[in-house]
Amino acid sequence: MISLAKQSVMMDLAGVELTQIEAEMLSHDLIGGLILFSRNFESSEQLRTLIKNARKAAGKPLLVAVDHEGGRVQRFRSDEFTQVPAMGRFEQYFKSAPVDEIRQGISSVAWLLASECLAHDIDLSFAPVLDLERGSEVIGDRAFSSSVSKTIEYAIYWCNGMQQAGMASIGKHFPGHGSTKADSHIAAPIDERSFEEIKQTDLAVFTAMLENNTLFGLMPAHVQFDKVDSSPVGYSRFWLQTILKQQLGFKGAIFSDDLSMVGAGEHLTYPEKAHKAASAGCDMLLVCNTPEGVAEILDNCTVDLGQVSSPANSLMVKNKPRMHDVKQSIIWQYANGLIDKINNI
Repeated sequence: MISLAKQSVMMDLAGVELTQIEAEMLSHDLIGGLILFSRNFESSEQLRTLIKNARKAAGKPLLVAVDHEGGRVQRFRSDEFTQVPAMGRFEQYFKSAPVDEIRQGISSVAWLLASECLAHDIDLSFAPVLDLERGSEVIGDRAFSSSVSKTIEYAIYWCNGMQQAGMASIGKHFPGHGSTKADSHIAAPIDERSFEEIKQTDLAVFTAMLENNTLFGLMPAHVQFDKVDSSPVGYSRFWLQTILKQQLGFKGAIFSDDLSMVGAGEHLTYPEKAHKAASAGCDMLLVCNTPEGVAEILDNCTVDLGQVSSPANSLMVKNKPRMHDVKQSIIWQYANGLIDKINNI
């Protein structure tokens, strides 16, 4: 039977209220995280109640996360969640602005996004996107730029803003998803470039971010680089151990991308996917949009008592702000005004 580290699986929920079955799953020793989607949101009060009930049902520390980047990937839309522009809009807006204005602008928007999530008892938003905009439809304007230097510059400002708010930044999708046309949600993307070409472009962004100590976590891409390794990155010890940990010195948490995606392998069972991802180096395994897949893992995998709990759990935020205080902040007010300008160009 496959063994996994304690609290190393992140599951999701079906709707706006916690079901009895979901409560029982959350209490399982393998569950350590909860990822939220638009279907889980009806109002701010309801969301806070849902998270409170989930934490209570888990009966242990529970890392609560969301994909909340801005633009088309913004799960919650209401008066208490500012409609943040896609990251790709910054380059257009700041094209001739001085560096200090760009730094203040991007970091303040990141602070706003992180603070609004924290005020709803959410520990993490999986951001920023560090992919280059090189023609991938699934990435597109989720990326800061097609330029390596611009992406690094903007991403550092973004991470600084998140960290100022008290939220860890999680870079994705290592070592780069922006040059593949296929969408790993519905296909298994293959990138035919050499390692040297990847190193000079996509990987250069992640290398610079790690040198600047701005990332506390990473999410690998469900992309296979055929000329580098025969496994998708999320299952590859070469990418996650040799390159990321040994050569780049990364010591943070590695979150798998959703194991239900086609890019994670349609021919594999969920326990097999979990085993492959964990063996490669993933600390937290995301299993989304498939309660059957989560159940399959919980029923067929045991807790490895020789492993400590997932290091991803150290990213939980204990002292979160109140929404009233967030909106009273000068940073929030500045960012909100800037967002209005960006959204109107």
